[in-house]
Amino acid sequence: MGQADAVTVIQQALLTVIEVAAPVLAAGLVIGIIVSIIQAATQVNEQSLGFITKIIAIFLALIFFGPWMINKLTDFTMKLYEYMAATVR
Repeated sequence: MGQADAVTVIQQALLTVIEVAAPVLAAGLVIGIIVSIIQAATQVNEQSLGFITKIIAIFLALIFFGPWMINKLTDFTMKLYEYMAATVR
C-alpha cells in the first residue's frame, strides 16, 4: 500500500462522512434559518425556541435518513475490508 492508496482511502472516507452527515446538518440549518426569520419578524427573543425546534428536526432527519446512512456506512466498511484483504495478499 503506497501513499496514493492511503490518500484514496482517506479521501473516500471523508467523502462518505460528508455525504452521511449532510442530511442531518441541512435539516438543522434550514430549521435554524426559518426559526431565526420568524423570531426576527415577531421580535421574540426566546433562545429555547430555536434549540428545541432544531433538536426535533435533527431527530426526525435521523429517523428518516437513518437506514440510508447505515447502508452507506456499511457499504464503505465492506469495501474497506475487501480492499484490506486484497492488499494483504
